[in-house]
Amino acid sequence: MGTLYLVRHGQASFGADDYDQLSELGHRQSRRLGAYFASRGLEFSATIRGSLKRQAETLVGIAEGMAQSGGQDITQDLNPTVWPGLNEYDSHAVISAIHPMPLPKPETPALYRQHFRILRDGLTQWMAGVTSPHGMPSYVEFVNGVASALAHVRHNADGNVLMVSSGGPIATAVGHVLGCPPESTIELNLRIRNTAVSEFNFNPKRMNLVTFNTLPHLDDKDYAGWITHA
Repeated sequence: MGTLYLVRHGQASFGADDYDQLSELGHRQSRRLGAYFASRGLEFSATIRGSLKRQAETLVGIAEGMAQSGGQDITQDLNPTVWPGLNEYDSHAVISAIHPMPLPKPETPALYRQHFRILRDGLTQWMAGVTSPHGMPSYVEFVNGVASALAHVRHNADGNVLMVSSGGPIATAVGHVLGCPPESTIELNLRIRNTAVSEFNFNPKRMNLVTFNTLPHLDDKDYAGWITHA
């Protein structure tokens, strides 16, 4: 029996020209999570991440927070397995598939709501096979990429495993384990917070969800302003 700690990356640079990098707050969130893991005395037997920059930076931040707090030095102890199937879908491609005109940067609450309303519609059509966003796998291939990462953990790991991914793959993993219809994962996806932790117990035959979208490392009034979604 083992425990998989599935973590969403820290706050990225939403609305910037390059989203795929952590903001300064995202770096702090990641280090804070590492410090929390160290305070719990957690040690990991394996680390796995997607190949996106924000996922790699999050794992680095967790490692720094653990080491600086006297915990395991996962940078020295473990070589992360890079699993592209844990990469996020391309939200711009999803939106462009149903809304060819470029959206303005979401710099106001109204534009932010518009962005995510269109994204929900685009995800629904992608999942149903109605659209094929440019440069993206089919939804079936996307699910298979996530499911293969979970299967790899079940069959090749034990103890505590740290996995860093993004909202879409994490929601897909939860839906896959619980047997949810694809559409239900959209709302799960859009509610997963930055550096939130979802825990799964696993053995070679199965994986079970224990917790979802928790922020124990930010459960203090001093960190109230560190809770973000994008």
